[in-house]
Amino acid sequence: MKRIVLIAAMALISVCGFAQKFAHVNSQELVQLCPEADQARTTITTASKEAQETYQTMVDELNNKYSQYQQKGSTWTAAIRESKEKEITDIQQRIQEFSQTVQAELQQSEQELYAPIYEKVNTTIQNLAKEGGYIYVFDRSTLVYIDENQSTDLTPAARKVLNIADDRTLESLQAELQAQAQAQAGE
Repeated sequence: MKRIVLIAAMALISVCGFAQKFAHVNSQELVQLCPEADQARTTITTASKEAQETYQTMVDELNNKYSQYQQKGSTWTAAIRESKEKEITDIQQRIQEFSQTVQAELQQSEQELYAPIYEKVNTTIQNLAKEGGYIYVFDRSTLVYIDENQSTDLTPAARKVLNIADDRTLESLQAELQAQAQAQAGE
């Protein structure tokens, strides 16, 4: 009798094992296509452009000082030449410090702006997985292979929940960003 119960239990476990549901999703696509990501990109682009303008102003100042030094340096006294060299060195150091600080600030800003987007996408995926009874949801962007016949793609459902337009793709986003970059370069 114990043997029959054991065999029945093992058969039940095997059958349950085959009934497990798996899903996959492309979370990077969802993050990049979220409407909130457009605002984050705009904010980062604006801050980056402002930083670039400030950087260029500093470089122009350095170039002017250096040009002046090259033109008039031979006529200056040693004290004036030394003072101008120190001034040029100070500007170079300020440019380097500014560049490092701005880069760190822009990275920090990007992380802060994208954190709620990642949270929203993850929450959406978790809710869809729970509603669908999936035991695992794999991220397509990190997997080498997914058998589409044995796994459900939750990306379309997540796109709807996140209000991502059906015609919006990573390719269309890339084209949009390139057009914006070209328009800004033409200004």
